[in-house]
Amino acid sequence: MEYGPNNRAQERQELSLLELNNRVKGAVLNAFPETCWVRAEMSDVRTNAASGHCYLEFVEKNAITGQLVAKARGSIWAKTFRMLKPYFEMETGQLFASGLKVLVKVSVEFHELYGYSLTVLDIDPAYTLGDMIRKRLEIIRQLKEEGVFTLNKELPFPTLPKRIAVITSPTAAGYEDFLNQLANNKAGYPFYTKLFPALMQGERTEASVIAALDCVYRYADCFDVVVIIRGGGATSDLNSFDSYLLAANCAQFPLPIITGIGHERDDTILDLVAHTRMKTPTAVAEFLIGQMDKAAGEVNDLQQAVCRMATDILSKQKNFLQLLGSRLPALAVNRIERSRAALQRIGIQLPTDAHAFLNRWASNLEAMQVRLANRATNSLAERTRFIQLTEQFIKMASPAYVLKRGYSLTLKDGKIVKQAAGLVVGDELVTRFADGEVRSTILKQINQKS
Repeated sequence: MEYGPNNRAQERQELSLLELNNRVKGAVLNAFPETCWVRAEMSDVRTNAASGHCYLEFVEKNAITGQLVAKARGSIWAKTFRMLKPYFEMETGQLFASGLKVLVKVSVEFHELYGYSLTVLDIDPAYTLGDMIRKRLEIIRQLKEEGVFTLNKELPFPTLPKRIAVITSPTAAGYEDFLNQLANNKAGYPFYTKLFPALMQGERTEASVIAALDCVYRYADCFDVVVIIRGGGATSDLNSFDSYLLAANCAQFPLPIITGIGHERDDTILDLVAHTRMKTPTAVAEFLIGQMDKAAGEVNDLQQAVCRMATDILSKQKNFLQLLGSRLPALAVNRIERSRAALQRIGIQLPTDAHAFLNRWASNLEAMQVRLANRATNSLAERTRFIQLTEQFIKMASPAYVLKRGYSLTLKDGKIVKQAAGLVVGDELVTRFADGEVRSTILKQINQKS
């Protein structure tokens, strides 16, 4: 069988793209003839300045992985957007911007040229508020589970918070108000402030404030407290202060943190974890001045207490001295009388005591005299015996004694001859005996071998 263009057209239905899109449009219209409410997150929100229309995308992400699972183009025509936007922002306190979860009433459309899209007709702010509250509660729960939620509140507050690290925008009006309030305090307390600049609104607020905290941390020993302030601004700008990372950094910071970010209606998570929350920068300055007043009051109370104690002590000592002064004459007379009586007793007893004392010393002297005489006698006897022995020894060692025993002494030139070797022929010798002496001359020398 032969196939040609006509045969192929008869076997299958061929549609142009326009025809196909028209059929899809009809199918969509039949499937969604009325509007419906859709939950989604807004993304890429932008407004056409010329027309006033708002164009955006609705997205849905996986709750666990965060990956994108659905997306649709959306539009809000100018007439609707002019009423819807201020209503939403007034009810939620948030800017109509990307990143918010919303519940919107939409009509489902399919355009032949532009494709699938959702046209927003209404919005429920309560859903967005509920989601924001859920996120806040989730962050608070996480901080409490990690055990850091109350860490900063548990830090002891310094008695004199004079050295202050200030985190804020340098151009913020609240910053000037804060400085003026401190500088013009009535008591003239000295405060020392150091600015650590940070963005206080917009998407970069979280990272900017955390970076400023890191800078303060490097010089933590130089400061007593940290102050985070902002001078008012849109309520929607407070979203950045409901951040988990910023709250975790502040909760675990080693210095007490005081917040004054210019709002009164609600507390941000940053306010909840900070050591002290005040409404405005001026209120923060008043709080610091109040702490100095409190310390000054305590010092004044201590001063008064010391004065009272000193006065009481002086009064007691004065009364004691007065009592002592009144009793002193009688005490002195009594003491003199006791002393006089004692002297009289001593005077009476003194002769007896002196006589007894002299008798004792006389007995002691007599005993000492006897002992001294005995010692002298004994000493003389010992010395006499020693002299006698010495005399006997000298006599026995004398030459005369030796001669009497039959010995003789030979002298040459008046000196005793001890060896024959020292004599020569012709020498004259004197030989001494017990009964006399003789003289002789050496005629011959006989050598003897030893």
